[in-house]
Amino acid sequence: MRAPLLKIGSAAFEWGRQTYLMGIINVTPDSFSGDGTLRGADADWVARAVAHGQAQVAGGAHMIDVGGESTRPGSQPVPLDEELRRVLPVVAGLAKTVSVPISIDTYKAETARQALDTGASIINDVWGLRMDAGMGRLAAESGAALIVMHNRSRPKDASQSAQLGGRYVGVDYLDLMADIARELGESVLMALQAGVPEDHIIVDPGIGFGKTVEQNLELVDRLDELLALGYPLLVGPSRKSFVGYTLNLPPEQRLEGTAAAVALAIDRGADIVRVHDVQAMARVAVIADAIVRGRSRLA
Repeated sequence: MRAPLLKIGSAAFEWGRQTYLMGIINVTPDSFSGDGTLRGADADWVARAVAHGQAQVAGGAHMIDVGGESTRPGSQPVPLDEELRRVLPVVAGLAKTVSVPISIDTYKAETARQALDTGASIINDVWGLRMDAGMGRLAAESGAALIVMHNRSRPKDASQSAQLGGRYVGVDYLDLMADIARELGESVLMALQAGVPEDHIIVDPGIGFGKTVEQNLELVDRLDELLALGYPLLVGPSRKSFVGYTLNLPPEQRLEGTAAAVALAIDRGADIVRVHDVQAMARVAVIADAIVRGRSRLA
């Protein structure tokens, strides 16, 4: 059974009480969602990213996730020094101006270490500790909360569309949910063996990461099967390709599709939703919580 509470600094997350929102700050020039704050030679990118995070907190975000490397299908890796150049000033600026926990979205232990030193308190590892052997030890030694995500992304499986962006095709699973649960369990075990406290671990099934449109739709529908892992569940359906290819709409027109996926994810047991459009999804979460958890802010 999962621990009922996670404390991160002055913030307390009571699992099962409500749905929490993680706002997304993409400090990149090539985010799939079109919201990357790094644009050419523009010198105001740090201030713009920090202001975006502040607006997300005002809109209802309970935590902010800062990433400096795009994870869209077909994206190229970013060198360590460039990733640090992108994320550290934004983390520092947010740490001085927002009261919610800051998450660093990276699979590199050195990036995570420097971000934690700068003010982050959550590590969001999109490769579930499988890319950098030092990440688990860092999480354990720092006391940071750790999100481990399921990921089967492979460049050879990525397909691109000029209007709709990237998606994965031809990805095979023997049993979609069983395979995801098993591989997430392996990441959790690596975290525990590294010394990460059980109550500091959050799992993410990796919507959009090495999964076809049809597999992503099935994953959202069957999210509740992952509750058996015994850990808080984070899901990130926001503006993803499965929404775009289902609706035949580009990323900037996926608000309603994202809202539907968020509501269904909450119904299936999601504890945290990682979203771009915080204010709108906060409203979705309030209604979904009122229905699913029997809890309304008006009560």
